[in-house]
Amino acid sequence: MTNEPIREDLAAIPRYVPGKALPQALKLSSNEVPYGPLPGVPEAIADAAANVHRYPDMGVVRLREELAARLGVDADRIATGTGSVALIGHLLQAIAVPGGEVVYSWRSFEAYPIAATVAGLRSVQVPNTADHRHDVDAMIAAVGPDTRAVIVCSPNNPTGPAVTAEELDRVFGAVPESVLVVIDEAYREFVTDPSLPDGVERYGDRPNAVVFRTFSKAWGLAGLRVGYMLARADVADAVRRCVIPFAVNGPAQAAALAALAAEDEMRRRVALVTSERKRVVMGAREIVPDVPETQANFCWLPLGERAVEFAAHCEARGILVRPFAGDGVRVTVGLPEENDALLEALRDWR
Repeated sequence: MTNEPIREDLAAIPRYVPGKALPQALKLSSNEVPYGPLPGVPEAIADAAANVHRYPDMGVVRLREELAARLGVDADRIATGTGSVALIGHLLQAIAVPGGEVVYSWRSFEAYPIAATVAGLRSVQVPNTADHRHDVDAMIAAVGPDTRAVIVCSPNNPTGPAVTAEELDRVFGAVPESVLVVIDEAYREFVTDPSLPDGVERYGDRPNAVVFRTFSKAWGLAGLRVGYMLARADVADAVRRCVIPFAVNGPAQAAALAALAAEDEMRRRVALVTSERKRVVMGAREIVPDVPETQANFCWLPLGERAVEFAAHCEARGILVRPFAGDGVRVTVGLPEENDALLEALRDWR
């Protein structure tokens, strides 16, 4: 046993890399919606700011009750936290046992290996298919006696495709109820294919289903950190016990409620994004033919070893994208003129 106080395995954790931000640059690196806060949100934040000398409601009761009413579930089945990314970490902490494993696709959300290692779980990474989707059959085959959860990212960040109902049905049918099926739907609001499943509607009543969603993307609250999770009541309670007290601050709670009240405007903005998404994908495919379909607010350029090179090319032109060295580049769908600039940079590069 080492005498050092810090766990040795933490040194192997890859650092989370946020999308780069530079003054005056077009930021297409962080999957943000480009239209600013929803109506009523700045006012709600300003009103809540008058009480920042007080602790917020630790139970986040009003927001959980509003979400429960919208989803048609009891509020005790909902947990909230500082973005869905934090809640994923808390869930893995709640289910971790010595020797436990968590199965997920790779490449997928880069926070998964971080959260798994911090929780003391071993990551079992299953390579994506050649068309940048989850290999569901291989994920099922990777489930073993030590598996505590299978994480399904749909739509998948950073590649974009979503998992079908038939595929998710197979996962639920193949794994025992002691294994949680975690459906990460951070980009659910951008899904336009009506055949793709809504995790809450289709699987919410299953005892081993856990669905994550966030206010950071379509709802425009990335800077305030609010996410939520739906699961059976005892799982949600276990996660709430792991959440840091008062994690979701007062202005964030007020902003989330105001954003929910502006849902029609959120849907209008999402429609603008998904319309531009189609144009960006079609334009990108003229240069990179194997750009996959995407159901999120970003697209994936599978550039392999040239990913970092292309990101540098874009940065030289004042455009920030998100490279994943050796794999590809994730590009956020922005305003029309921003997307035009990105496509022009891609044409010039090739």
